[in-house]
Amino acid sequence: MSATELHADFWIYFLSPYFWSAFMGWCVAQIIKMTRGYIRTKSLDFTYLMSTGGMPSAHSSLVTSLFVSLGIGLGWSHPLAILASVMASITMFDAATVRRAAGLQARLLNRITREFFKEHRFSKKPLKEMLGHTRTEVLGGMITGTIVAIICMNIWARLGWPNI
Repeated sequence: MSATELHADFWIYFLSPYFWSAFMGWCVAQIIKMTRGYIRTKSLDFTYLMSTGGMPSAHSSLVTSLFVSLGIGLGWSHPLAILASVMASITMFDAATVRRAAGLQARLLNRITREFFKEHRFSKKPLKEMLGHTRTEVLGGMITGTIVAIICMNIWARLGWPNI
């Protein structure tokens, strides 16, 4: 494969409604988090755009958007749609269980550290507690991803662009 062909293949990636659906699913979820943070604190905090944890789950939104757009575009029984549904299930299960448990453990360790620090020298840098999601946050991400995928695929179809 020549360099020209590789270059052309790279740009085709960005002509796919499945890419844009997944990407927009993630973006919309992160913007919702930032907006919720602004409403809560009255301060615009751009760190929400790259944060983990919180409502809705951006990971859940991304994988659900990918799955739904593949299902709409290629058919629900297409091998890629089936693979995407399995990946989405694993991602959302992980977010609500393993990563959530790690976040709860970080919260406990931070509390122990604060108590220990009162009497001894200890690092003041806390562990990141917002690692996983509650089931509600995962559901919020799933709903966000579904809505974004339907909107993206409808826009793509109305513009008459091919499903690459």
